[in-house]
Amino acid sequence: MELAGEVTDAGFRAVAVDLRGYGASDKPPRGYDGYTMAGDVAGLIRALGERSAILVGAGFGGMLAWTTAAFHPRLVRRLVVVGAPHPLRLRAALATDPRGQLAAALPVLKFQVPRYEHTITRDGAALVGDYLARWVAPAWRSTPAFEEYSTLCRDAIRIPQAAFCAMETYRWGVRSVLRLQGYRFVKLIQQPIVSPTLHLHGALDPSVLPRTAQGSGRYVLARYEWQLLPDVGHFPHLEAPETVAGEILRWAKD
Repeated sequence: MELAGEVTDAGFRAVAVDLRGYGASDKPPRGYDGYTMAGDVAGLIRALGERSAILVGAGFGGMLAWTTAAFHPRLVRRLVVVGAPHPLRLRAALATDPRGQLAAALPVLKFQVPRYEHTITRDGAALVGDYLARWVAPAWRSTPAFEEYSTLCRDAIRIPQAAFCAMETYRWGVRSVLRLQGYRFVKLIQQPIVSPTLHLHGALDPSVLPRTAQGSGRYVLARYEWQLLPDVGHFPHLEAPETVAGEILRWAKD
């Protein structure tokens, strides 16, 4: 919300969204595939009365931003992706970099275990706190801001059905690989991104390795700019909010 405030102060209309299944949004039992969730974003832009938007996404939201820009190019005027590779780049890295990206993704791959959401929420969602502590830069881990964010995340994942919905987004990504739906998704996501794209990534990100994200430019036909942020982990928008806000505004005004 701090970023949204800075963007609003600069004269833009900023909308911060809880995705389907997260936070205060509805939590239907299905619809956590890439098609539907990208459709949610597209529908929101239209529902807000806009013809297009500058789309900003971080982490899984960044993956969804890539997808929305590929599936609904007319609705994405500009794209800002934070801490997330293009879906096809991540797919390739998991297969070709077993000691790097595949090893880094092992905690997330555990989400495939049935009913793992009960493990996630056990003991006050302590495991969520452990994940966050692993994925941020050491300098930010020792700050009050990290403690506050960790508490908010542990509370949010314990909202009824939130953990199940969160797991489903990652489960679909794996389950769809050998299904016709997944094959079709890969074919569609190959559409080149025609929105000018700013790609920000933490140099110390241990969850999505910088070398994995850096290859994403090959999927962008429009102007593409890559920036590696020093001393930042998996959450640049939280660990270096002023830097990220400045880059978003620069890209929006350019």
